[in-house]
Amino acid sequence: MLAARTTRQRMLIAAGASLAVAGLLSGCTAEADASKTGPTNASVEGNEATGDTVTIGFSGPAADHGWLGAINSAAIAEAKKFSDVDLKVAEGTNDANLQISQVETFINDKVDAIVLLPTDGAALTAVATKAMEAGIPVINVDREFSSPFAARTTILGDNYGMGVSAGTYICEQLKGKSNAVVAEIAGIDSLPLTQDRSAGFKDALADCGLKVNNRVAADFTVQGGEAAASQLLSAAPHIDALWNHDDDQGVGVLAAIDAAGRNEFIMVGGAGSANAMREIESGDSVLKATIIYPSTQAADGIRLARLIAQGKAMSDLVEVEVPNRIVLRAPVVTKENVDKYMPMAFES
Repeated sequence: MLAARTTRQRMLIAAGASLAVAGLLSGCTAEADASKTGPTNASVEGNEATGDTVTIGFSGPAADHGWLGAINSAAIAEAKKFSDVDLKVAEGTNDANLQISQVETFINDKVDAIVLLPTDGAALTAVATKAMEAGIPVINVDREFSSPFAARTTILGDNYGMGVSAGTYICEQLKGKSNAVVAEIAGIDSLPLTQDRSAGFKDALADCGLKVNNRVAADFTVQGGEAAASQLLSAAPHIDALWNHDDDQGVGVLAAIDAAGRNEFIMVGGAGSANAMREIESGDSVLKATIIYPSTQAADGIRLARLIAQGKAMSDLVEVEVPNRIVLRAPVVTKENVDKYMPMAFES
C-alpha cells in the first residue's frame, strides 16, 4: 500500500511539473507574441506613426482679427509637423459664397478631409453636407453647421463656459458685496457665440446674487471696443467689475479706461491674447484675468482630420473612433497661472 501511494505521489508530482513547464512555455510564447504586436491605431505610437499621405483642405475666414490670424497660422504650423499631411489652404474670406466655392474645389480635387471654420455656419451647411456625401470627412471648427450630417467631427470652444468662468471669477473677487455693480462689454450681439457668452455670465452671477447692471455691445475690433467702453463709462459713474468678451476689442476698451482715468474696478478679458496676459502679469492694470477661448481649434482640427483620414483614433481614449464632438475648456488666466498659458497666447 505504501509503495502504491508513493508511486501515485511521484506520478502526480511529475504531472504537476509538466503542467508548470507547459504553463511557463505558454507564458513565454504569449509574451513573445505580445512583443511582436505593433502599435494600434488607438495608441500614442500608432497615432504618431507615419501613414499614407493624406491631403487636407483648410478654409477659414479672413484673418482680420488677432484670434482668427492665430487660428490660421496654428493650423498651418500643425500640418507642417506631419510628413504624411499635404495641406491645401484656401484664401481666408468673409464671403460665404466664395468659401462655398472653395469647398466645392476641395470636393472636385478629391481631398481626403476638409477642415472648415465657416464664415457662416448655416450658409456653409449645404456644401459641407455635399462633401460628406462624397465620402470626404469634414471637421467643423468653432462655428457650427445647422445639420448634424454636415460634419464628421465638430471641435468648439466653450462660449457658454467662457461666461460661466468670467462670472464665477467675478463672484469670487466680489464676495460679500451684494450691491456690487457689474458691467459687460459684449461682442457682436447677433452672433450665437455672443449670446452664449452673455447667458453663461448671467447664470454664473445669479449663483452669487449678482447681476449685470450695465451692458453694451461692440464688434470685436479695437475701434469698436474703445467706442463701446467710452459709452459704458459715461453711463456708469461707478463699476466694481467689468467683463469684456474679447481681448482684441479689449485693446480699445483699455484705451478708453485710461482716457477716462477710471481704475476703481477689476476687469476680466476674453480669448487669451498675449497683450492681455502681459497686462495681467504686470499687476499694474485693471485687467486682472482673461478667459481662454482656444486659438488652437483649427490646429486640433488638422490633427483630427489626419487621424480620421488614416483610420486612426485618439490615443487617450479606449474608444477606437475619433469622437463626433469635442468642446475645449474655458479656463481663467490670472497672474498666478499666466506662465502656463502664455505660450499659447496670440498677439492682438
